[in-house]
Amino acid sequence: MKMKHKGILIVVSGFSGAGKGTLMKQLVHTYDNYALSVSMTTRAPRPGEEEGKEHFFVSKDVFEDNIQQDGLIEYAQYCDNYYGTPREYVERQLEKGKDVILEIEIQGALKVKEKFPTALLMFVMPPNATELKKRLEGRGTESKEVIAKRLRRASEEAEGIEKYDFIVINDKLEECVRQMHSLIQAAHFTPDRNGEMIDNMRKELEELN
Repeated sequence: MKMKHKGILIVVSGFSGAGKGTLMKQLVHTYDNYALSVSMTTRAPRPGEEEGKEHFFVSKDVFEDNIQQDGLIEYAQYCDNYYGTPREYVERQLEKGKDVILEIEIQGALKVKEKFPTALLMFVMPPNATELKKRLEGRGTESKEVIAKRLRRASEEAEGIEKYDFIVINDKLEECVRQMHSLIQAAHFTPDRNGEMIDNMRKELEELN
């Protein structure tokens, strides 16, 4: 019996400065079975941004209609604009067998898990806190106050790490990408993600008796 897999919804969280964005881009570039989730937003497109690539750009009315119709897996409001993950886009990719990667913070990740119990939650961390501070300072784009704020936020986020399925230590990028890919591939074979195959096996066994 050949196992036919639907895609898995992979939710990636992690401290600011842990390298989540770089890690996910490298994962998609290295392996061909991943799709990065495209969010819906009410903010205006920035120069060079394309509809359906960086975001789906919609009006506030359209976004709020999606909220009412349960058309979003999760959503939040920042600086008077809505951002959310369209359910239809994600489910279409999953049906194709694509593993869909969604980057989101802890509270949003746990909400996604409620709606998609088979979602795989992965938390990205640097090797240690000193390295996290070094990476934030190395960006050269943020003030000491902003860096301190991000480190305080990391302390708060560290309280919820136990609720994730896997921790990924982002030390050496290539090695981390391989490890992440291996963990996702292994997750395809857990019983809770293969209910249909298990049911079919039971039916076949009953027919043999």
